[in-house]
Amino acid sequence: MSYRVLPAADAFWRPSNQMGVDNTDLAGQLGATTLGARLWRLRPGQASTRHRHDQQHELYVVLEGTGRIRVGDDLLTLEPLSALLVEPRTLRQIFNDTDADALWLVAGAPAEAANTKEMTPERLADLYPDGPRALPPELGG
Repeated sequence: MSYRVLPAADAFWRPSNQMGVDNTDLAGQLGATTLGARLWRLRPGQASTRHRHDQQHELYVVLEGTGRIRVGDDLLTLEPLSALLVEPRTLRQIFNDTDADALWLVAGAPAEAANTKEMTPERLADLYPDGPRALPPELGG
């Protein structure tokens, strides 16, 4: 088959393992093997993990709300439909310190496994230097 469709009503949403952020694995549900892609809905006061990737470039697009992200030491605020590319080995963390939900599309290639439950302690420390549940300073971390 040359294409696949995932109707919005059929997308499976679940809270992330570490931070409890609602997300849907678009790439997995569509059977993509060379690309990772998720929608992340951050409620006020929520954050993703502060992390890095070995080889994956990640594209972040704010679809709704105000996008707040720390990339390395830089703090960015993005308007809806703004896009950001983060290169491998660069630390990044999206968070929501506003009063409204923020919806992000995050897509990356090449696809990298991100199941923290299957990582060695050394790998976990490299990819998540503050631990997989650390909040940013804006949310009391």
